[in-house]
Amino acid sequence: MKPINVTQQEYTDTALVRRLPGFTNHEAYVNGVKLHYVTGGKGEPLVLLGGWPETWWEYHKIMPELAAHYQVIAVDIRGQGGSSKPVSGYDKKTMARDIYSLMNQSGYSHINIVGHDIGAMVAYSFAANYPDYTKHVALLDVPHPFEAFRKFPLLPQKNDYQINDPHHGLHFWWFAFNQVPDLPEKLLEGRTDILVDWVYDYLNKTPGAISNFDRSVYKLAAAQPNAIRAGNGWYQSMQQDIDDLKTYKKLQTPILGIGGISAPLLSAFLKEYTLDSKFIEFKGTGHWIAEERPQETTKALLEFLK
Repeated sequence: MKPINVTQQEYTDTALVRRLPGFTNHEAYVNGVKLHYVTGGKGEPLVLLGGWPETWWEYHKIMPELAAHYQVIAVDIRGQGGSSKPVSGYDKKTMARDIYSLMNQSGYSHINIVGHDIGAMVAYSFAANYPDYTKHVALLDVPHPFEAFRKFPLLPQKNDYQINDPHHGLHFWWFAFNQVPDLPEKLLEGRTDILVDWVYDYLNKTPGAISNFDRSVYKLAAAQPNAIRAGNGWYQSMQQDIDDLKTYKKLQTPILGIGGISAPLLSAFLKEYTLDSKFIEFKGTGHWIAEERPQETTKALLEFLK
């Protein structure tokens, strides 16, 4: 990795954690990878898993309040932020094993787990593979890959790119783009900031929710060597994830789904693959649940977890 220059120092994990009094940075080697994570608070463990193209920092608005009730553990999943970016192991079953190994090594006998985006896929896989280890699971705006993913349309609808329309549709073009071998890394090298800005603008419905500072955090993470390849690995494994889902029993663990821009997809998944679920839709909210609606997210999680 290239040295971080002085102007980038404020966006490092060391600098970021100073903005959250009571939280500290950690690293652990588990399941063949290094995982970076941030902890704070006391009580039962509450694991937070982020998604694409973000890092653990996506939860910074809700971590302090959650830490007043739980031992918060915000993890950079395999391929993300300060964690390892190996060439393989991006199926969600293996990534769930990463989290299990980390929690087991930390001495926990059970956890509560929250995931957003790719992190939500890992969180569901964790609960499916380690049901006795999981007390509660919450998915923010995204389900585990299931058959509906194979039916995403190649062509956009007429209003999918009318970004100024708050009710514009969604065209998941990056699901296909990120699965193309090698090409995304070549096209995006030195240009990841363009992608990050576009994605946040397209999937955000709350102006100002993600500040320029926050974007700089994610841009720096996305510009790391192998970051694009690793992030693409999350998508390139989705066919395997869908096949793995077919081997799981319906989830009996209490599960909360909070839907924003992808509410219909998440709601449909919960109805089909869970037995004890609650679904909340944050109407008028985009994809970035914890950043666009931090107070509502915190309240919903605390009410569910108790």
